[in-house]
Formats: sequence, structure tokens, C-alpha cells
Amino acid sequence: MHLFDRPADTGERAVLVHIAMKSHKVEQEDLAELKELAKSARAEPVFVLTGSRPSPDAKFFIGSGKVEELRLAIVEHAADIVLFNHPLTPSQERNLEKALNVRVVDRNGLILDIFAQRAQTFEGKLQVELAQLKHLSTRLVRGWTHLERQKGGIGLRGPGETQLETDRRLLAVRIQQIQRKLEKVESQRHQGRSKRKKAEIASVSLVGYTNAGKSTLFNQLTGAGIYVADQLFATLDPTLRHCQLVEGTEMVLADTVGFIRHLPHELVAAFKSTLQEATEADLLLHVIDANAEDRDDTIFQVNQVLADIGAEKVPQLQVFNKIDLLSDIEPRIDRDEHDKPIRVWLSAEHGLGIDLLRQALAELFVSSKVKLHCYLSPAQAGIRAKLFDVARIINEQSDDFGGCELTLEMDKKNLGVLKTVEIHPIS
Repeated sequence: MHLFDRPADTGERAVLVHIAMKSHKVEQEDLAELKELAKSARAEPVFVLTGSRPSPDAKFFIGSGKVEELRLAIVEHAADIVLFNHPLTPSQERNLEKALNVRVVDRNGLILDIFAQRAQTFEGKLQVELAQLKHLSTRLVRGWTHLERQKGGIGLRGPGETQLETDRRLLAVRIQQIQRKLEKVESQRHQGRSKRKKAEIASVSLVGYTNAGKSTLFNQLTGAGIYVADQLFATLDPTLRHCQLVEGTEMVLADTVGFIRHLPHELVAAFKSTLQEATEADLLLHVIDANAEDRDDTIFQVNQVLADIGAEKVPQLQVFNKIDLLSDIEPRIDRDEHDKPIRVWLSAEHGLGIDLLRQALAELFVSSKVKLHCYLSPAQAGIRAKLFDVARIINEQSDDFGGCELTLEMDKKNLGVLKTVEIHPIS
């Protein structure tokens, strides 16, 4: 059981809290997204408390007046839990729970709870537990408030402090254990990526805002049959599949976790190995819900997360999905001034425009490869060794003088390896 796991059908009645902050320094969240997050966590929203403040209250985040309003709403609607659409400090969380006498969960804790429910693989569960432990370590004092001796001076040191220190040590040990296990998983992933690069197999990662349709598109391209649902973070664990574009050209497609506004730092850190698939990809398929009202904002948020994980320079092909929900859009490929595909409009659910996406991918990858024939003398054996790292050797024939004739396929960007060799392109 994970730290935040609950029985499958608790049906918790939740009061949602969404406060608009007038300060430009405070990140603003979306109320509709909070409702979706609550439903994804299997909570039942029964009341929404809204308001505005110039800045967060240090003690309660929302101020004492709103706390009383919130307490009355909890009683009136028989709520079990309060979900804040904002990150709370550990002390704010404790003060609110003491004042309201119900469990209080902030935005980061809510997202962690959803991730804990969705993780299926060994790696995914480890990543979620790591994020939960790091989140919990800042809130450890909450379980021992009845002792009231966390930071006592002379005459006030007691078993509470001892127990807290013990718990902190246990947490630190478990965090180290998980990190070591994840390092092994990352090493295996790195070996897999190295093999694919050596075999000149293109690596493509699906990225996008959660619930944009990445998994549905992944299934259309690969036939993988992974779980799909109309909810936030329906799939959490990374999935990799080979995908044939045109004859002789294949790619490895990776379906990654969906992004969201201000993805908690604990999750970005914990899912480093998963997100590494995006940072080391040859191309990112940025899947966008074409029907979303805040479409431009979600594009910005995804690019922000990509920048956070160091993937902002990886080339992108935008995929505007769910065009079946728009009345005036047909499947098409948008191109730049060099006739290069930059955007594909399609409906993954209905299979509309999937052929155009395959065509765009084939153009992007096939056009970058070249087949050629060359002869290497015995003195150029070092070049031959490099070619086996960066090219696909189609045929090799040695002669009686120690030289060899090679027929190969390689990416144009690697042609510099052959700068001292006479080459003959094959049409």
C-alpha cells in the first residue's frame, strides 16, 4: 500500500477551495482543472469556496473569515475532506486541519494521490513513492502534534522529538533505497536508448497536457492497446513500442506521463528517468486538444515543463487532436516555408488523419537519411569502426588488399565521418 492509498470506493465528499490572488508573484490555477483533479482522485465535490486576496495568509492561506465560512460549509455538506487548489505550507495545512477538524490536502498532495492510484509498473510505483516520501518529509510533524515537544528547549525535550528524529531517519533510509533502485532502472533505460541510437532507430516521445489524447494516439500508431479514459493522468507508466512508418523505416514511440500546470517539483524529480525519454528523443509529438478553450495556455504549460526537464531544444511536431469536436476542421498537414511538416490536424479516437501523421513522420525521418556506397583502404579501419556506431551497414565485402566496400544508410548529420572518403550516393 502507498502512503496515500485508500480503498477503491471511498466516495469522499470534498469541499474545494479556489482563491484568486491579486499578487502577480502568486501562480494562478484553474478552477475547472481542480474539479477534474478531484474527480480523478475519486472524490465527490459538494461545494466550492471561492474568493480573492492580495496575498496568501501566513497562518491559514485564506484568512480567518474564510476559515469560518469553510467550517460551516463542511458541516452543512457533511464533507470528509478539503481540497485546496494551491500549494500549502506544512504549518498552513496543520493549522487548517486543527481549525476544521477534517483532512486538508493541497494541490500537490492531490496530484500525488492520483499518481499513487494510477501507477502500475515497478518503476512507476517506485517513482510515486519517492515523490510521496519527499512530500511527507516536510509534513512529518503533523502526526506528533499531540506531544507538543517538537522544538522544545531546556526541560521540554522529550519522546516527541525522539520519535520525530527516528521517523526522519527511517524516511531518509527509504528514500535512499528507492533512489538506488531507480538509478538501476535508469541505467537499463540508458542502455536501451544507446542500442536504438546505434541501430539508427528514430526515437519519438509523445508529450502533451494531460487528457489531450496521447494514449489514444499511441494506440492508433502502434496497436499497443494501453488503457485510455477521459480523465486526468489516465496512464502514468511509460510505454515504448516499435512503429513502422514506411518500408525499411521504423521508430520507437514512447508514451510519457501527461503534463499539468505547475507540475509538483517532487514529481518532476521523481519521474526524471521517465521524462528522460523526452529529453533524449529525436522528435517530440506534442499532442494538443484542439477543442480546449485554453488551448494556447496548455501549449505554453507543456513547453514550460519541457524547459524544466531540459527538453526545450528537441524538435517538435504539433498534433492537434480531437478535430471531430470542431465543425470546420478537416485532417491536414501544416508546413513551414521550407515545406517541412510542423503541425498535423487529426482525430485519434476516430482514426481521422492518422495516415497524414505517418506521412509527416516519414518525411521528417526518411528525408534525413541517405544511402551510399564507399571503399575504405586498410589505413581507414578507424573510419570503418565509427561507421558501425553511426550507420546501418547494409552490405560489406572485403578484398585481398585489406580494404572493404561498404553499402550503408546513415543520417545526413553524420556524413562528416566520411569527409576523407570518396562516396557514391545510391538513389
